Amino acid sequence: MNKNALFICSQNRLRSPTAEQVFASWPGVETDSAGLGGDASVPLGPEQIAWADIIFVMENAHRSRLAARFKKHLNGKRVVCLDIPDDYAYMQPELVAVLEARVGRFLR
Repeated sequence: MNKNALFICSQNRLRSPTAEQVFASWPGVETDSAGLGGDASVPLGPEQIAWADIIFVMENAHRSRLAARFKKHLNGKRVVCLDIPDDYAYMQPELVAVLEARVGRFLR
């Protein structure tokens, strides 16, 4: 059975698209990503939350913003905070390593 993993950061330019890319090749995992910022590349929408089996946010601030803006859509959804600061470039090897270490156990 496939697991739908949604990755969320602020702008959907660095961290969440990297996570989407990294885990897209994992067997049994479908990925998507979005941002919570007003100028996000892909702004988060309720349909993405509905699709997701598990939601990963990069920082606690994202968890708070997600809950504030999409509370009624989060019923029964598992939201995991990865505590990954906005210090990385897209597909930076160190970011990929941190993502694999923190996300992997949830998707196996």
